[in-house]
Amino acid sequence: MVFKRPPTAQEAVLQELRRSILEGELKPGTQIVQDAFAERLGLSRVPVREALKILEGEGQVRYSPHRGYFVTELDLNELLEIYRIRELLETEVVCAAAPRLTDEDVDRLTAAIDDMAAANEVANIVALTNANRQFHFSLFEASGLHRFVRMIRQLWDSSDPYRSLYFADPTHRVVVDVEHRGIRDAAQERDAPTLVRLLNEHRGHAVEGLKQVLNR
Repeated sequence: MVFKRPPTAQEAVLQELRRSILEGELKPGTQIVQDAFAERLGLSRVPVREALKILEGEGQVRYSPHRGYFVTELDLNELLEIYRIRELLETEVVCAAAPRLTDEDVDRLTAAIDDMAAANEVANIVALTNANRQFHFSLFEASGLHRFVRMIRQLWDSSDPYRSLYFADPTHRVVVDVEHRGIRDAAQERDAPTLVRLLNEHRGHAVEGLKQVLNR
């Protein structure tokens, strides 16, 4: 039996905050009341405050003096800027990754697709977003460009609250599944130009879906 260390209070709060944000329970712009959240979990405010500082560093929440913490709210221009920077960085990373991809990397892409399909069956948004991230970063990390990957991860973190809203639409989940399978096939062929094209299309469809979310 493998020993599994129980999470610290801070880790437990962090997990619950992430879940609440990813499931849309805490929507963009929502204030996170520390006392209420601590009482809900039966903890003091200290681990809640520490977890919020971590999320602030990731860009998932923001702090407003004299008001408190709020789930990050992006306007359309900010979101478009994030996706444009992602396009530039991810293109560089994918071109470097393509010739370095191993069969094990492709297997990880397939496993992430399967995990997303299983999560979709029960509409588990947290599992969907986690598997989606695993899919993309399995591809990015094969590049060996660790600084690039860190910057991409920061951009993903800052837009995570919106990614969950995108996945809340079952139609979007079907589109993502089809597109991921095409990306996996291009990765299997180590075909960098096709990978770049498919990822650009994939990103573009996400932007169009998120525009609808922001314009509601």
